[in-house]
This record gives sequence, structure tokens and C-alpha cells, in this order.
Amino acid sequence: MFESVLDMVVTWNTRDNTNESICEFGIEGLQRLAKAPQGPTAFVDGGPKKATQYIHRVTLTNLEPNSTYRYHCGSQLGWSATYWFRTQFSHSDWSPSLAIYGDMGVVNAASLPALQRETQRGMYDAVIHVGDFAYDMCNENGEVGDEFMRQVETVAAYVPYMVCVGNHEEKYNFSHYINRFSMPGGSENMFYSFDMGPVHFIGFSTEFYYFTQFGLKQIVMQYDWLERDLIEANRPENRQKRPWIITFGHRPMYCSNANSDDCTNHETVVRKGLPFLEMFGLEPLFYKYGVDVELWAHEHCYERMWPMYNYTVYNGSLAEPYVNPGAPIHIISGAAGNHEGREPFLERMPPWSAFHSQDFGYLRLQAHNRTHLYFEQVSDDKKGEVIDHFWVVKDKHGAYGSDL
Repeated sequence: MFESVLDMVVTWNTRDNTNESICEFGIEGLQRLAKAPQGPTAFVDGGPKKATQYIHRVTLTNLEPNSTYRYHCGSQLGWSATYWFRTQFSHSDWSPSLAIYGDMGVVNAASLPALQRETQRGMYDAVIHVGDFAYDMCNENGEVGDEFMRQVETVAAYVPYMVCVGNHEEKYNFSHYINRFSMPGGSENMFYSFDMGPVHFIGFSTEFYYFTQFGLKQIVMQYDWLERDLIEANRPENRQKRPWIITFGHRPMYCSNANSDDCTNHETVVRKGLPFLEMFGLEPLFYKYGVDVELWAHEHCYERMWPMYNYTVYNGSLAEPYVNPGAPIHIISGAAGNHEGREPFLERMPPWSAFHSQDFGYLRLQAHNRTHLYFEQVSDDKKGEVIDHFWVVKDKHGAYGSDL
């Protein structure tokens, strides 16, 4: 489910072709009706059984801002339970709260119970899942993906469930990821942006840089789109209204894990660009256009970095490192729960790593206003204890110093 200011897209799937995709909804009751004009679309899994399911997408339009809607989905052959969601305000002067995490599977989904409870208590305005779903959605002819969607329904049916692609979605050219989710922008969910309160969020694919068998053109297309989006976000009138720019992608540019993942290498592909060519690297691009925070997953851990660029720390000051920092802040929260285990850390942590933990858990963000963001990492191992928290404070936003 995703939301613009006054529209919501509701997505569900069925194993049978119902020939209709209908959503009944309303504030006081289920008095309005929306249909997908063409009905459901068939999606054929790439596995040996070529199992077919039907994807339903219905857009709910002309919604009232800051209002609670009830809805249910289906057709004359059957209906879902009734759910609810709350629309955004129609302006940027509000303080959205989000849950952020990556790497959550069907087995050992450690964070899911807390996320279910907190979402239905109304704690979040949106959720961002930073890649790696189900482990893997394509397994068992797509049945693992079906089970994952059933499990997260108790979150995704109530708030916009925003996603980006991870390495575990690669099978059959990312077809399960492309078909099961509905992000804005018309780019098959691979790269897009959306606004919430004072924040401009940008989701993108790190996987284009690793699965080049699907072509290099996708890297170029995404890079060009990212620059256009960042230019638009940096127009004075837009940056004044939404000064915070936060990106999210699956594989991090930096990490302190003792494994062979790309982020343990000095010249990370996402950071520096294609090998030998050093083209389409995202670190210089995000720095140039003043990205404030970069959210990552992939490593099954939590790690907060000091503000940094090119392995160099640019704290705001020694006493207040996150007050007017001189570079983006990188955060990894890839510990929502998986069956592959926890990631080890280096024995000697690098100076740019500020805090790290192997606990399963998830990140919370509250965008208080145009000058203050608040982050906290919740530990499932410690029964919901907040193990790390910090403020990011900026009285001006934009490109960082030209001396970096």
C-alpha cells in the first residue's frame, strides 16, 4: 500500500482469477466503491510449476487529508476483513513517525510481533522495509512469498508499506518484488520518491550494481533519475518546505562487519561506481545534493556511523557531532529477523563507527520539524528496550562544503 497526499493504492493477490478488483471504503462507512478498470493481472512464477496468481491494484482517490478510512477488498466471489488507514496532512508542517528495517523473513521474523502491535496502536504513519523479504518470495513456487505477505498484512494493511529491492529478490529478474508491491513513479518499484511532512524520501535499487546480467542500462537510468529528483528536491521553494532528504537502499556503502560483503571493501560499488570506470557512484551524488541521512540494511545488525564522506568523519563538533554535520549520516538497520543468523563485527572497530549491535530489532524515526530528526533503535532481544537514540539537528540544508 502506498500513499500520495490524497490517493492510496491498495494491492492484494489471489490464486484464482476473480475477474474483478473492488475496494469499498469510506470515513463513516463503506459507502464508496473503487475498481481496477482492467481487473486483476496474471503473474506467473518462474519456478518449475509456473504457478499463476492474480495481482489486484485499486486506487482510492480524492481522499480527505488527516482522516481515518475503513476499507475492505475483494469481489462478488469473496471479501477480505475490514481494515483502516489514516491519510496524511495536506501540508508539510506535521511530524510523521516511521518504522524502518530490512531483512525480515518468514522464519524468525523477530521484529514482526512488536511492529504488528505498534502499527495497530497508531504509532506509525508509514513503514519502510529496506530490502530482503521472506527469504525468499520465489521459494516453493511463490508460496513463501504468499506466507510473507499474509504475515505483514497486519502492518501493511494499516499504513503505507514502502519498500526497496534487496539481493534476495533477484530470482527471475526481481519478478516477485515487481509484482507484489505497488510503489509510486512507474519504475517497477525500483526507484521512486515520496514526501512526508518535512522529509523527502528517496528509495532506490542497489542491486542494479550487482546483477549486471540484467543490463547496465538500468544503472544509467536510475542514476539519471536520482539526479533529476535531487535537483527538483533542492529547488529553493522545495528545500524550504521539505528540507530533509533521506535515502534508503539495501546494500550499504560502509559497514564494520567481519564478512566478505561489499561494504567491507574500501571501494564499494554503490559508493564508487562501476569497477575500473568509477562511473555512477552514489556517494558523490548524494553529497553534492546535500542528502542528510542514508538508510541501509543487508547486514544483519544495527550500526550508526558518524557523519562521513570518503571514509572521513565530518562531525558538526566534537561535543555535538550530529548538529549541523558536514556530511551525510549512514545508518544500517537490517536486523528485523532472518534465518541466516547475526552478523559479526570487526575486533577493532573503525573510527567512523559510532555505535553497533547484533541484537535483532528495528529503527524508529520521528521527523519533528524542519530542524530536528529523532532516531532510536529498538532491541527485540531486550524486549523492546531502546538501545540507541540520537537527534540530528540542522538549521540549514543543502550541498556540503566544497573542500571535501
